[in-house]
Amino acid sequence: MGLDSSDRTSPPRPETAPSSSILAHQDQAFLERDELRPIRVGLELLKPELIQREENIQSTIVVFGSARLHEPAAAARALHQAEAEAARMPHDPICRQAVAIAKRQLELAKYYDVAREFSRIVSSTCQVDGHCDYVIVTGGGPGIMEAANRGAADVNAKSIGLNITLPHEQQPNPYISPALNFEFRYFAIRKMHFLIRARALVAFPGGFGTLDELFETLTLLQTGKTESVVVVLVGRAFWGRLINWQLLVDCGLIAPSDLQLFHYAETAQEAWDLIARHNGVPNT
Repeated sequence: MGLDSSDRTSPPRPETAPSSSILAHQDQAFLERDELRPIRVGLELLKPELIQREENIQSTIVVFGSARLHEPAAAARALHQAEAEAARMPHDPICRQAVAIAKRQLELAKYYDVAREFSRIVSSTCQVDGHCDYVIVTGGGPGIMEAANRGAADVNAKSIGLNITLPHEQQPNPYISPALNFEFRYFAIRKMHFLIRARALVAFPGGFGTLDELFETLTLLQTGKTESVVVVLVGRAFWGRLINWQLLVDCGLIAPSDLQLFHYAETAQEAWDLIARHNGVPNT
């Protein structure tokens, strides 16, 4: 006599089974062990690579910039709010400082629009007839990153977001192409993916993260580890005030020729023209 289905013993469910009886690739606790770090690193390198191949991503342009710089209207509202708070507490030095910062951020907010326009120009020029060249890739967050992903979305083009899991909450911006919205655990693997297909890095005003990626790329260029990336700094006044490049030359810490590893641009079109000339892109 056959057994009724209710009499059959079902295999243990992974969430209730002892670890030894769970398939290795389904055992989350096992995969989180320190000894499995090399496996996790390999998977994190391979998964985005395979997906980008499937999406036919041939080349990219990396856009970096502050997550804290927002579009001009939002920056104007933040300044108004800071001024209102300072008016209520005119002798509070923290409020006065907040107003000063909000004013500077409003001055820098123009770069949100420049980043958006740059992405729109590149995406509409290079993503035609099914080609996916010079696809915009960002860190996936708000601010300048959002602006760059948004510019691609404006022209119905693909763009990539390489998000990083952080102790504090970070949500990917809504303009990343859903199929190209990646999440990373390891900064090192994320950095590799920024540059694997990169033909250019465009750096807008930003903080530690922007500087980290900028100097790593300049180091790779200086040491010959990469030759295919052209670096464009948007906003000469900002970058010239932030970094005393000539001091590095005068102290013999870099060669005078190292100053040729990057270029300046003020407008979206100027940035794209530099990249197009460097890479031999026709009809720009």
